[in-house]
Amino acid sequence: MPSALPLADPAPDDGMLPPSAAEGAGSRDLGIYLHVPFCRVRCGYCDFNTYTAEEVRGVSRSDFADQAIAELDLALSVLERGGLPPRPVSTVFFGGGTPTLLPPSDLVRMLDAVEQRFGLAPGAEISTEANPDSIDAAGLEQLAAAGFTRLSLGMQSAVPHVLAVLERTHDPANVARRVAEARSAGLGVSLDLIYGTPGESAEDWSRSLDAALAEHPDHLSAYALIVEPGTKLARQIAHGQVPPVDDDLHATFYEMLDARMAEAGYDWYEVSNFARTPAQRSRHNRAYWTGQDWWGVGPGAHSHIGGTRFWNVKHPAAYAQRLAAGSSPAAGREELDAETRRVERVMLETRLAEGLPLDSLSPAGRTRVAGLIADELVDAVAAFRGRVVLTRRGRLLADAVVRRLLPDD
Repeated sequence: MPSALPLADPAPDDGMLPPSAAEGAGSRDLGIYLHVPFCRVRCGYCDFNTYTAEEVRGVSRSDFADQAIAELDLALSVLERGGLPPRPVSTVFFGGGTPTLLPPSDLVRMLDAVEQRFGLAPGAEISTEANPDSIDAAGLEQLAAAGFTRLSLGMQSAVPHVLAVLERTHDPANVARRVAEARSAGLGVSLDLIYGTPGESAEDWSRSLDAALAEHPDHLSAYALIVEPGTKLARQIAHGQVPPVDDDLHATFYEMLDARMAEAGYDWYEVSNFARTPAQRSRHNRAYWTGQDWWGVGPGAHSHIGGTRFWNVKHPAAYAQRLAAGSSPAAGREELDAETRRVERVMLETRLAEGLPLDSLSPAGRTRVAGLIADELVDAVAAFRGRVVLTRRGRLLADAVVRRLLPDD
C-alpha cells in the first residue's frame, strides 16, 4: 500500500491557514497540483498514493473532476479569508497515478476551474503526466486546444525485460507514437526514465537512452530506482525473487546519463533533470525546489503556502466524504520554523545547477566548503563567486554533500 502520511498537527476542518502564511505572499508564485490517484495496474516499485479499480470500490472515477473542483473552491476561499492577495496561477500540473485514465474532457474541466477561480498567468505552464498507452492523438489534440502546454510521458525504459521487472505494461513502441502525436498537437514533450532496475545492464540503459534521445524531447527526467519499504518490489528482493539494487551501477548509469545528455545538447538544471533550453525546464518542479506556494488538490496531495505545509487524507472515499460534508480534506499540517526552512533550502537548492548562495549556510557549514572543493564535490570557481555548485562527482554524492553542509552547529 502507499506510504503513510507524515505525523504532525491536525488540520482545522475549515482548512484555514495561520496568519504567517500571508506574509510575503505577493512575492511568491502560486502553482496548482492536481493528483489523480487512479492507475490501471499498480507497478511493483511504486510507493505513490495510487489505486486500481479493485482498490476503490464504491468510488467512481467519473466523480473525481467534481470533487477536485470542490477543493479548488475551498482553496480559493481559504486563501481569500487568510488575507493572501489574488495571484494568477503560474503552473498547473496533473500527476498521479495516471491522470489520462480520466477522459480528456474531465482534465479540461479541472483546468477551466483553475482559470475561472484564480486566473492563469501569461505563459502559464500546464502539464499532464501520461503513460504511453493511456491517451491517443484525439485526446492530446483536445488537451492542447484547452491550453495544456506540456506532456510528461512515463517511458521509464525501452527494454522489455526491464519494464517487466518494473511491472510497466505499455508497449515501448507507443512512446514514439505519443511523442509524434503530442508534437503534432503543439505540446512540448518531457520523457521520464528510471535507471538501476534490478537486472538492468549498462547495455540496457544505453539502449533506453538511445531510444529517448531519438525522440528529441524538450526535457528529460531520469531517476535512480529507490526500493521503498512495503512495495511489492521490496518484498521480491527480500525473498530473493529479484536481485538487489546495485548502488555502484547507479553511479555508473548516472555518469552515462550525464555524458550522453551533454553530447546531445541538454543541460542539467537539477541533479535528475535536463532540458535543451532554460525555457524548457519544468517551472512547476522548480517551484517545489525554491519554496514557492502550491496547492495540492486530490487524495494524499501535499500543499505548501507561506511556510505552512499540509496534506490531504489519502483514500479517495475519505477525500470525497470530507468534501461532500463541506470540510477541508486536509489530514494534517506543520508550520515550518525559520531553521527548518533554511535546512530545506540547503537540501533542495544545492541540487540546482545555479547552486546555493553561500550565505544560506551557517558559519559551521561555510567552513566545510573548502573541504568539499578539495574532494572535487563542489566547483571552486562558483564557490569563489559565492555559490555552492555541485560537480558531476558532487551530483553523484549530493546527499553526502548536503550532510556535510549541515553540520551540527
